[in-house]
Amino acid sequence: MHKALFLGILLTLSSCGHPPGVMQPVTLAANSQKTSQVEMLVATNRQPSGDPETLFNGERSPKPYLTEVAVSIPQERKQGAVQWPRQLPPNPASEFAVMKVKQVETLSEATAWFRQNMAGGHALVFVHGYNNRYQDSVFRLAQIVHDSRMQATPILFTWPSRAQLMAYEYDKESANYSRTALEQSLQVLASNPDVKDITILAHSMGTWLTMEALRQMGIRNGRVNPKIANVILASPDIDIQVFAKQFVEMGPHTAKFTIFVSQDDKALAVSSFLTGKVQRLGAVNPAEEVYRSKFEKAGITVVDLTKLDTSDRLNHGKFAESPQIVQLIGERLMKGQTLTDSNVTLGDGVAAVIGGTARTIGAVAATTISAPLNAVEKRQQASPLPDIAQTLTEAPDSKPLID
Repeated sequence: MHKALFLGILLTLSSCGHPPGVMQPVTLAANSQKTSQVEMLVATNRQPSGDPETLFNGERSPKPYLTEVAVSIPQERKQGAVQWPRQLPPNPASEFAVMKVKQVETLSEATAWFRQNMAGGHALVFVHGYNNRYQDSVFRLAQIVHDSRMQATPILFTWPSRAQLMAYEYDKESANYSRTALEQSLQVLASNPDVKDITILAHSMGTWLTMEALRQMGIRNGRVNPKIANVILASPDIDIQVFAKQFVEMGPHTAKFTIFVSQDDKALAVSSFLTGKVQRLGAVNPAEEVYRSKFEKAGITVVDLTKLDTSDRLNHGKFAESPQIVQLIGERLMKGQTLTDSNVTLGDGVAAVIGGTARTIGAVAATTISAPLNAVEKRQQASPLPDIAQTLTEAPDSKPLID
């Protein structure tokens, strides 16, 4: 990458400023406009900040914490956008605002929260990416849940990111540090009898953490917990060869994998520059045959968002900022289905993305899966583990997938 372009992207990354602390709850006035409210449970291995406006900082804690958080969302707003407060306290009529914060001290309290908030037994676990404060991930998950209209119980796993532009290596080590914490959180969630299935939605560097936690779970227990039904990797900041090894080494699983990619992702271009110009999974062109047939044979659905326009200057958060894509995720969860169900029609919106039809999604190009989805799923169920390993790590001429 040319040095000037690299510096320009860094300046873009650093230009996104938000209020320093928005976690102090506010009270709605009796005559205020009606707002929507998203209730979530937040698990973290960050250190407590001691400040009610921030709650947790970017340093690492050996002890996990659970917090109930409620976020209000104004009626009049652009879908896909987080309406950050211009000043504190926020105005709930026009801005996102935290309405409740309650620390969860015991497992029985967490169980009671699940019973009260469980939506059809479906749980959504969101894992954020690099350069995120506690409040950033809280507001982003609230936006995703609200805009997708999903019927799933939202759970945020927020790991210790320093949220500093030049702290990429610290964040990467924090992701490594958090593997066991995320794995244990998923196991505890799966052990709850009220939870029927779990969807993991991970973004950017959070996809690395997610894959490492699932790999660790598979090695520890001999398989990934069967309640983990969907794994959605959005803009994955993972070396593609490393992903191939992670996918294989997690062992037997029934989870359906969906990957959102975009070749114009500027943040992943920076990541590639920082990691020795190695191809990132989230920036591949799935139409290229070296990838296309390999993903298909492994039963992995890849959705290419390169031609989708959003307000994201970095093209790194398209999955969340596109109303069509985020609603696509929500519609599947609402019906207890996966993004790769074969019993979809063009009217569903799902096939419009997976099948490459631009009618309802605009200029989205999803060229990865050309065969019928049911055939892909049958291959996934029938393929033994060594075949999947070979599929992902070797090209037909037995050379590595990525030179």
